[in-house]
Amino acid sequence: MQLRDLSDAVGAPSAGLPDLEVTAVTHNAGWVSPGALYVAIRGARADGHAFVDAAVAAGAVAVIGEGLPDGATCPVPYLTVASARGALADAAAALAGHPSRRLRVVGVTGTDGKTTTSWLTRHLLRAARLPTGLLSTVGYELADGELHHFPAHFTTPEAPEVQRVLGELVSTGARAVVLEASSHALAMDRVRAVAWDVAVWTNLTSEHLDFHGTVENYFAEKAKLVERSPFAVLNADDPWTEQLHGRAPEETLYSAEGAEAAWTAHDIRELPDGLSFAVESPLGRLEAMLPMIGRFNVANALAAMAAAHRLGATAEQLIEGLRTFSGVPGRMELVPGIPGQDPRVIVDFAHTPPSLEKALSTVRATTEGELWVVIGSAGGPRDPSKRAPLGEVAARLADHAIFTEEDHRDTPLAEILAEMERGAALAPSAGTTRSIGNRTEAIRHAVEHARPGDTVVLAGKGPEDTLERDTETIAWDEVAEARSALARRHS
Repeated sequence: MQLRDLSDAVGAPSAGLPDLEVTAVTHNAGWVSPGALYVAIRGARADGHAFVDAAVAAGAVAVIGEGLPDGATCPVPYLTVASARGALADAAAALAGHPSRRLRVVGVTGTDGKTTTSWLTRHLLRAARLPTGLLSTVGYELADGELHHFPAHFTTPEAPEVQRVLGELVSTGARAVVLEASSHALAMDRVRAVAWDVAVWTNLTSEHLDFHGTVENYFAEKAKLVERSPFAVLNADDPWTEQLHGRAPEETLYSAEGAEAAWTAHDIRELPDGLSFAVESPLGRLEAMLPMIGRFNVANALAAMAAAHRLGATAEQLIEGLRTFSGVPGRMELVPGIPGQDPRVIVDFAHTPPSLEKALSTVRATTEGELWVVIGSAGGPRDPSKRAPLGEVAARLADHAIFTEEDHRDTPLAEILAEMERGAALAPSAGTTRSIGNRTEAIRHAVEHARPGDTVVLAGKGPEDTLERDTETIAWDEVAEARSALARRHS
């Protein structure tokens, strides 16, 4: 693509630009390839302009930024824009040929439930014979169902990667995609150039305040998805929904708790093998069976049904899709053991006090024996205030709580564990607690000491495939660790 055409796409002046072919765009000087456009972003810790010379040496043919620093020069054409991050997204979409315009795009946002809702929506659309891909925290799936993992802990990757995956979906025959949109992705313009068709709102609770500052700022970033979509699926049970009405040209509501809505659930029954419920909908009354643990998944199912119906799914396809759903990796994922000999082991991503409380309360309702939980808390600047509340929730709701590592990075693990133990001591009625720093050993301890009929919840890591320990990042598979612990139990 010619630099002159690309400058028009990002809103920069094109007069006087030389004839240059641009082949790629990136904001990381270390990722520059010959023919690339380098975007210099002023971040909280570093200014991308400091790496312009390195980018040019690697082959960058032009640079985009919000203005050169005083006294600085640029050896290649420099395009001045109002927002460097916005330009990164716009340039990436233009270079990829705007693939989202050739797909039906469902965006899902919210504090809790967005991953499960995304996977459910993808499954229902496939049940409706619409080849559908997925971008979520677990990774991304092409239309053929192959799951790929992103190299870093991003709910949504950076804009060039988003556009690359969307382009790959188009080239492999996808006609739709479900994209999980985090508040970070919306705030940092990673999904700015995506052409949405449907926005799904799950809920909003206090989270990521280390990044957003206030819950109002957090809400404002997530609300962008609704504002940029022609149709919104909103949760009538969420208090924040009142502020979302009218932000999309069209909307529909869903409720699993008796609020007035177009999609409502009734006669909910929690069974050993899943959830049974009736749905009142624009398609009439439907009888649904969903093979998932947790009453809260009824709301996720309603949201997914409403979104899939918007893209053409019939009543029969929705009901069959729910019945055949195999679950989400790392989200209330049951790790099979030997019936009658092993405890029930569940891997879940719950890593905030509200999500852990929901997970443990849900599991408690279907546990015959005692409840165990293995939980850690992230290090660095990531919401250190939630460590003690996590310990309190774990101690209050579980019979046995084991505190361990979870991406503690450069924060001393002993400091994190001590804070979780402090929170546990505040629980009004607490079970036993213990700290075991090594996560593998913590999982083995819980699984080997639990009795048949007990339930062991491994919380916090879910589907993540790495563990950040001090300055080291190691490969990690929570389900494989659980299987190994179950195998050791019998050896």
